[in-house]
Amino acid sequence: MAVKIRTRFAPSPTGRMHVGNLRTALYEYLIAKHEGGDFILRIEDTDQERLVEGAVDIIYRTLEETGLKHDEGPDKDKGFGPYVQSERQASGIYLKYAKELIEKGEAYYCFCDKERLATLTRVVDGKEISVYDKHCLHLSKEEVQAKLDAGLPYVIRQNNPTEGTTTFVDEIYGDITVNNDELDDMILIKSDGYPTYNFANVVDDHLMGITHVVRGNEYLSSSPKYNRLYDAFGWEVPKYVHVPLITDEEHHKLSKRSGHSSFEDLIEQGFLTEAVVNFVALLGWSPADNNEIFSLDELVKEFDYHRINKSPAVFDFNKLRWMNGEYIKKLDFDTFYEKAEPYLKQAITKDLDLKKIAQMVQTRIEVFPDIPALIDFFQELPEYDTAMYEHKKMKTTKESSLATLKDLLPILEQQDDYSNDALYQRLTEYISEKGLKNGFVLWPIRTAVSGKQMTPAGATEIMEILGKEESLARIRKGIELLEN
Repeated sequence: MAVKIRTRFAPSPTGRMHVGNLRTALYEYLIAKHEGGDFILRIEDTDQERLVEGAVDIIYRTLEETGLKHDEGPDKDKGFGPYVQSERQASGIYLKYAKELIEKGEAYYCFCDKERLATLTRVVDGKEISVYDKHCLHLSKEEVQAKLDAGLPYVIRQNNPTEGTTTFVDEIYGDITVNNDELDDMILIKSDGYPTYNFANVVDDHLMGITHVVRGNEYLSSSPKYNRLYDAFGWEVPKYVHVPLITDEEHHKLSKRSGHSSFEDLIEQGFLTEAVVNFVALLGWSPADNNEIFSLDELVKEFDYHRINKSPAVFDFNKLRWMNGEYIKKLDFDTFYEKAEPYLKQAITKDLDLKKIAQMVQTRIEVFPDIPALIDFFQELPEYDTAMYEHKKMKTTKESSLATLKDLLPILEQQDDYSNDALYQRLTEYISEKGLKNGFVLWPIRTAVSGKQMTPAGATEIMEILGKEESLARIRKGIELLEN
């Protein structure tokens, strides 16, 4: 019988959710759901100094908004709880397993103070690193007990061999072999009694039956130590999937300075949740075909973690904008209007038909904050250069534009119906009568009523929104500017 896939997302509550953490959660979710397995949420709060108030709520909210619904977690105990590491630590679970390793000779108490540890540095590849010298491994049981009885502070360290090699298997990178003399005796239990991230992970993943672990590839070098812990306990090693680094366009690690390193940053910048999830899925994974637009359900069906890349994934902000634009186009109008309305009202305070303006912009924006700059001319005609009336493709000049506007002004003054259809019909009649091309007439009008080179709609659609009085005032202004 096949083992049920169980993955876990185990974030530390240290603030907003970084894009890299969101990708880890997404890949864990997709690996589990692709095989009908379980996705578990575990809160790793053992690094007490880095905890941020409210950050646990951010984790829950982000998972809820992105659709990454967990099957188990602090709020859904299915018999593997507690799912918060500080609560697990309070039960003494980590110390119990660390002591089991001490009994097996796979770990030992270390009483060295900061001053002694500071002397244990060496230079590897130009970097100064601290490597413990196993000093306390050689204490007798009696010496250890005496120090414990005296209440001396201690840590518990893993006892790694100094000879031979350790081979670690990763699902993406294959076999990775390291010399054992490179494996430092990492701390398992800190002096405050809390487990280290590395040790708690191994214990919790085993006890919760985790089958697949997704991590950033910066942890590859520490992975052999994990293997040694699993082997020391006699536990089965889960499948490890190390994912590539996410960089900015300059190939630096994606940091807060980029302004778009967290999920909340992106939502605040006008991106849709579905587009962000789709984009993040492609940061290091490529589907079998060239399709790039996936719903979460489609990602569940398509996702094969063996197609994760080894090379760094570049966070291409322009690609995200493009993808978001594709999602905006697909929104039903009511949903779009609800999201767009604050931006419409930011640009327009006049009593204009905002819904008609929203219809104009839905297919023309990539993010919602694009809206104000696209429609601000409805509020007030901007100052503009009459050079805009010159257009090679439309074959218009300042002189021809002035003649067109002066010729059309009385016609438009007599026109009572300012609906788009009626205006367009009247202008096409004029164009036909004069034997002109559409652009030759419509370009000067659009320029006069908008004062912009780029608008979300044509001349008659704009005039319908503005109404007769404002449209004529703007055309008269255009004539005045051209005459001067």
